[in-house]
Amino acid sequence: MSKEILMMVEAMSNEKGVAPEIIFEAIESALASATRKRHGEDLDVRVSIDRRSGSYETFRRWRVVTEEEVVFDASLLPEVEESDEELEDEAAEDAGPHLFAPEREILFDDARSQRPGIAAGDYIEEAMESAVFGRIAAQAAKQVIVQKVREAERAQVIEAYEGRVGELVSGVVKRNDRGGVVIDLGANAEALIPREELIPREITRPGDRIRGYLKEVSAEVRGPQLFVSRNCPELMRALFTLEVPEIGEGLIQIMGCARDPGSRAKLGVRSRVPRIDPVGACVGMRGSRVQAVSNELAGERVDIIPWDENPAQYVINAMSPAEVVSIVVDEESQAMDVAVHEEQLSQAIGRGGQNVRLASQLTGWELNVMTESQADEKNEEEAGRILGLFMEQLDVDEEVATILSQEGFTNLEEVAYVPEAEMLAIEEFDQEIVNELRSRARDVLLTREIAIEEGLSDADPAEDLLALEGMDPALAFVLARHGVVTREDLAEQAIDDLLDITDLESSRAGELIMEARAAWFENEDSEA
Repeated sequence: MSKEILMMVEAMSNEKGVAPEIIFEAIESALASATRKRHGEDLDVRVSIDRRSGSYETFRRWRVVTEEEVVFDASLLPEVEESDEELEDEAAEDAGPHLFAPEREILFDDARSQRPGIAAGDYIEEAMESAVFGRIAAQAAKQVIVQKVREAERAQVIEAYEGRVGELVSGVVKRNDRGGVVIDLGANAEALIPREELIPREITRPGDRIRGYLKEVSAEVRGPQLFVSRNCPELMRALFTLEVPEIGEGLIQIMGCARDPGSRAKLGVRSRVPRIDPVGACVGMRGSRVQAVSNELAGERVDIIPWDENPAQYVINAMSPAEVVSIVVDEESQAMDVAVHEEQLSQAIGRGGQNVRLASQLTGWELNVMTESQADEKNEEEAGRILGLFMEQLDVDEEVATILSQEGFTNLEEVAYVPEAEMLAIEEFDQEIVNELRSRARDVLLTREIAIEEGLSDADPAEDLLALEGMDPALAFVLARHGVVTREDLAEQAIDDLLDITDLESSRAGELIMEARAAWFENEDSEA
């Protein structure tokens, strides 16, 4: 029987690839269980197998407890919820006093009389007759061993792969099911490619070799432990790193990757060494390198894009194969207007917006693709808006507003805070004009800030109020924030009302009100 135990341990250890010690512990647990069934379930039994000879001994043991840990009357136990009754013995003991079990426990004073140096929590053991390792014990051992082996295999998988998250893994398709594709990685390790992480319309058959990107390692007792992705951008990065030695050596750097899995992808690359062409290196001789990646990804077409430190040029490169005619950058909203020839509009957008979507993901900019005529129309509208803004809020004529617009000014903040030297460099402006424009712009901005801080209305003054003789833009915005938006609103105000809103002198407040009311008198004269 001892030889049979050693043979079983050796066979299962070799077959399952787990440590012999784990098999020994499983057999000890099975023999202890068989002994308890033979002599009484309440016994605490320990079995010890000699690792060399295979012989084993059985001991009955009692745990040493103090009187504070136990009670001798069940009625003295503290009340617990039903869910607490399901706790295991050790957890229950840790939770508080428990009913003394003489079959498995011995009081500290009694234990000390037998072994003077014993401590609470130790065990007193007594040799007993061992159970025969027969059919029943072998069956019980088999169940325990299977469970122990599974736990050991899972622990080995976790240990082997927990440091490999973010790496490329390769395996053989084992089976397809509703949850996804299970692949065998070898060494008793299996991984799951969830259905949503597969490349759309990709067909996999048992026995196919497949690669994936290890996204997660789970330590859960049940279910799969390794989760692999086939549709994430990181997989393409890993494949190119594997196929292109220059990337692995750090001579070429991958700057970005965008994928429409199974259909098309864009990869942004740059060279750290001037003599190396990053696009050519990634494409390979006659396209061998990029073709190898494409074949691995179910025929996914890959565009290799040269990275550029200028975002606009990078976008132009990413829009390939469409040719960009003009591009307008809005850094504040992180967006660009991209104009192409009308006959290339559909190509620039791509089927279902694929090309522009991938270019946007690759560069990190929101891209608005349009034709040349649409871009010209939008530019004219924008120029008209800027022109009107300057004319209205700076109280200047069209000529001055046009000069500002042509020089690249788009808002009041730029007029107010751009370095004075830049404005003086404009041929049509002198020191006096520059000072006046900057002063007016700052007045309007200050008025807006005050209104925002005071939580007032965000309405803008009407054109008739701005055009009123004696009115300046800053005062008009202050009045508008207090509900005086039109000339008619101003005409209905009293002098005291204006003095409460602004710091005007009473004489000027009266003049403004009378100027606003002039239309009333004109109407009365015409009716008469």
